[in-house]
Amino acid sequence: MGTTQLESVPEPKYWHLRTVLSEALDSDFAVGEILPNERDLAARFGVARATLRQALEQLELEGRLQRRRGVGTTVAPPRTAVSVSTAQHDWPGAPGDAWQTADATAAVPPTAVARLFDAATGEEMHTVRRTRVAHGQAVAAELLYVPVGSVPELSAIDVPSGPARGRAVLRELQRLELEGQERAVELGSARADDAKELDRLPGAPVLVVTTRYFAGGRTAAVSVATYRADTCRLTFGDSVDVEINHPGQQRQAS
Repeated sequence: MGTTQLESVPEPKYWHLRTVLSEALDSDFAVGEILPNERDLAARFGVARATLRQALEQLELEGRLQRRRGVGTTVAPPRTAVSVSTAQHDWPGAPGDAWQTADATAAVPPTAVARLFDAATGEEMHTVRRTRVAHGQAVAAELLYVPVGSVPELSAIDVPSGPARGRAVLRELQRLELEGQERAVELGSARADDAKELDRLPGAPVLVVTTRYFAGGRTAAVSVATYRADTCRLTFGDSVDVEINHPGQQRQAS
């Protein structure tokens, strides 16, 4: 059986154009600047509009460009750094937290989340929804699940529903001694509700960061944060261990 000599395969025209455009974005355009229309860009670089569209779509996937309704194609700001280090021992809502509390309800978590608590099926938990904004744009949406038993004093507090109740849940978590965290990161597809909040199409690629918070020898809270894959990058601290699993193996990360 013959082998394919990859080095002999010519580079697609759109990929070469993508490289040229990327260099032009660095030298000729500023963050937020609107690019010329497709006809003018195609004429500038001497390519067909179909080739140009492929290159622009690739740069959008890489987070270099953003297409904004009613505005056009603009140069994207630098990616937001997402730390996945477990060295930082803070509860959600601690001082310096970049997240904004949007809502809080009592709801039954997904089965995969309930398993992290060893909770009974159908058990309701405090569910706090938060968003993270960078450069005036929502870049992440989070659902924080907190069992009633983790914040037993909350039921005695007269707090209305919505953001105020969410902030109350976060305040009660601060009373617990945080013993550790465990994080898992995987590539996923945006669900309809997250896609709407992040201004993406359902099914768009996202980074899903699941964090377990431990207190009192058990899982006290679980965060499932969905980040736009085109605007965020992961950063790892010195203490982070990264495991790469082969297909078919159970995912594990810390």
